[in-house]
Amino acid sequence: MTYALWIVQALLAALFLFAGGMKLVLPLDKLTGPVELPGWFMRFIGVCEVLGGLGLILPGLLRIRPGLTPLAAVGLMIIMVGAIVITLQGGLLAAALISLLVGLLAAFVAYGRWRLAPLPSARPSAVR
Repeated sequence: MTYALWIVQALLAALFLFAGGMKLVLPLDKLTGPVELPGWFMRFIGVCEVLGGLGLILPGLLRIRPGLTPLAAVGLMIIMVGAIVITLQGGLLAAALISLLVGLLAAFVAYGRWRLAPLPSARPSAVR
């Protein structure tokens, strides 16, 4: 299960780092979608996607605050719910299904890292 979670985390991190990075570096007139959104909101979503992508990988690699990984996955799930709503409003069913799949993968990571295979912490547990 740990290997499956790491593979999904890496793929999701690559996806969100790329998508978020594009939202941050492209000019605002190039960031058009099925529904027109304000430029500041697109930049905000880009920052959230980049931070979420980093949050999927860095806590586990550095073993610092590994509980942030499921929280990052939940945050990305929320972003994907918004993406599903926006793409359905624009009439793009295929894009909404892709967003649904990505959201389900983020849910898998959130549940997996929370309950099935939590990441180990670098801190030794307290002896009682």
